[in-house]
Amino acid sequence: MRLRKYARGITLLELMMVVVIVAILATVAYPNYRDAAARAKRNEARAALLLIATNQERHYLQNNTYTADLATLGVTAITESGTYAIAIPAADASNFTAVATYQNADNEAGKCQTFQIDGRGNKSSAPLDDCWTRSRSEHMCGSGILPRLSRHEAALTLCLAYASF
Repeated sequence: MRLRKYARGITLLELMMVVVIVAILATVAYPNYRDAAARAKRNEARAALLLIATNQERHYLQNNTYTADLATLGVTAITESGTYAIAIPAADASNFTAVATYQNADNEAGKCQTFQIDGRGNKSSAPLDDCWTRSRSEHMCGSGILPRLSRHEAALTLCLAYASF
């Protein structure tokens, strides 16, 4: 049996190198994808609450009272993706409160489980209190989730590196 001068195909070593490169890219891309999807769902909840606030003001101008009926405001009881449940637990002639509550039991529930807005424009969220204004990378860097390092420069470098992924 005679060996060919030029072998065709790929070797096992080349295949393993490709698998390692794909695995490295996946470990970087997947967490970023999950964070982007979570931010999109949070934006959907915030948008629903802002729509309720706008439609509540319209309703108030016409009826001199706020309403607790979502159908009257043209809003469904759950966001489009089905991640947040929307409710108006309190509404009267002087104020209303609208709440979006996260429905799944995963990591996101420990970050931005509820959003709330009232008729005076006050916005709040829980358990993190700045879900209306901050992105996930700012939560990681600004709220102490990353371990505190002895040098400020090292912590800043870690935050910038995390935020750039």
